[in-house]
Amino acid sequence: NPNPAFARALLGPFKRWWLGMVWALAFPGLALAQPTPEAFMQQLTTEVLEVVRKDPALKAGDLQKIGMLLDTKFKPYINFQRMTASAVGPAWRQATPEQQKQLQDEFRLLLMRSYSGALAQIKDNSQIVIKPVRANSNDNEVVVRSEIRGGPEPIPIDYRLERTAETDPAWRIYNFNILGIWLVDNYRTQFSQEINAKGVDGLIATLSERNKANNRKGLQPHNRPHRVSQCHKVQ
Repeated sequence: NPNPAFARALLGPFKRWWLGMVWALAFPGLALAQPTPEAFMQQLTTEVLEVVRKDPALKAGDLQKIGMLLDTKFKPYINFQRMTASAVGPAWRQATPEQQKQLQDEFRLLLMRSYSGALAQIKDNSQIVIKPVRANSNDNEVVVRSEIRGGPEPIPIDYRLERTAETDPAWRIYNFNILGIWLVDNYRTQFSQEINAKGVDGLIATLSERNKANNRKGLQPHNRPHRVSQCHKVQ
């Protein structure tokens, strides 16, 4: 006679799999449900806002702590490889895996600094307002527009999102727009000029030195980010 305990142990995983399949077939919309882009960004930015509000160093614009916060909260939800490849352009495909890793690491620091400058403006009464998305429900890439409100003027921050094949995360960010400038696009021309003049290693060296200089200089937390209308040198 079969051992009842052994039979339960053997059939348990199969039973759970079968019930899951029945549920998925009966309720496909629920089984495959993903958060909307607005809901995804609302939850993500609200979590960041709450942490910033509770930490005096973050509210004071401590660049290192803001960078750590963004690494913790945002990093899993950002496609840094796509962002870097887009900014570097055709040279990305010719770069070695080690060069690609260095480019991605340095560009991530540069982007996080830019985003940190906006977060440093958050006050106790600040709110992050997510605007309705103009897109179809089956679109795989969307733009989510938002504003940090509560200061003298709203600070617009927009995000380009790509849908993933997962439920967590259901979306990933692949570009930021701060004060009217898409950051990846803003750097593409600069990087192309740098690569043409000095090669991929030259771009890596320039990014590394700029990030080191930024760390020494620190962030001026009380200065509102300036609106720009054209590409500026890597900073």
